[in-house]
Amino acid sequence: MDLTLAWAAIIALGLFLYVVLDGFDLGIGILFPFFPDQHDRDVMMNTVAPVWDGNETWLVLGGAGLFAAFPMVYSTVLSALYLPLVLMLVCLIFRGVSFEIRTKAQRTKPMWDLAFIGGSAGATFFQGVALGAFLGGIPVADGRFAGDPFGWFSPFSIFTGGALVVTYALLGACWLIAKTEGDLQRRMYRVVWPLTVLQLATIAVVSIWTPLQDAGIASRWFDSPLFYRLLPVPMLVAACAWAMRRSIQSRHEKRPFAMALGFVLLGYAGLVASISPHEIFPGVSLWDAASPRSSQLFTIVGAAVILPVIVAYTTFGYWVFRGKVRHGEHHYH
Repeated sequence: MDLTLAWAAIIALGLFLYVVLDGFDLGIGILFPFFPDQHDRDVMMNTVAPVWDGNETWLVLGGAGLFAAFPMVYSTVLSALYLPLVLMLVCLIFRGVSFEIRTKAQRTKPMWDLAFIGGSAGATFFQGVALGAFLGGIPVADGRFAGDPFGWFSPFSIFTGGALVVTYALLGACWLIAKTEGDLQRRMYRVVWPLTVLQLATIAVVSIWTPLQDAGIASRWFDSPLFYRLLPVPMLVAACAWAMRRSIQSRHEKRPFAMALGFVLLGYAGLVASISPHEIFPGVSLWDAASPRSSQLFTIVGAAVILPVIVAYTTFGYWVFRGKVRHGEHHYH
């Protein structure tokens, strides 16, 4: 068994589940400015209040797995993306504090609304910036980061930051369609299609820009058998958009969220296809960056125990708090 590939798969799964699960509750914060009524905002927050902190478990798992299995990648990425990652964590802290205090606050409630909006939008934006900087290439020499500390700041990374804001906002709107009712749900239906159009535009721009700004990615996409595997992706994106439009017109409650997940899955597949295990950094393969086999074996035993536990309590939490959230209901955690 190739433990290096197994660990890479675990980390990729953890990051994907984080994007899906924390994506829609970050998206709710991004949508907050467009729904100024406090009662609507209370309902929006209550749809994720019981589960939001559990969603972030997957981010911790991905970071811990990276540190355990690929310490060189961990240290290089932190060195290259120190500022955007720190700003992301600061935003997540403000957002977490706002979750805890906003419910009890009276006079200061608008201030905590701003903390929730800024924390959600800021964390999303800096996650997208970090992704764009990683796709743009991180220079490495002698196993260490060898670039500029502000090398992450580029037009491409800024655009990917904005693109992820659109993605999370779409996830959040579709989640709220499934979890709310009445006038708030009707307004969410009106929001989803413009966000879908923006999503399609960002997917198109990133798909064109990514191979143009990195010759290695262009080679993997177009000069290898991978090209034929990626050919169905644009058609699947179009199919998701068509199904989203039909779902909105028919006022289906759960299908829009499934289509939004389809966009995320297809985008993530393109991201994984862009990263070659034979050269995750210039001249550095996945196996070069891996920890010793004994360390991987020791930690994967722990992962085999912890992963089912995380999946079980996450599933249980969503099952317990399934159904609609209505005005006047409160979920404390």
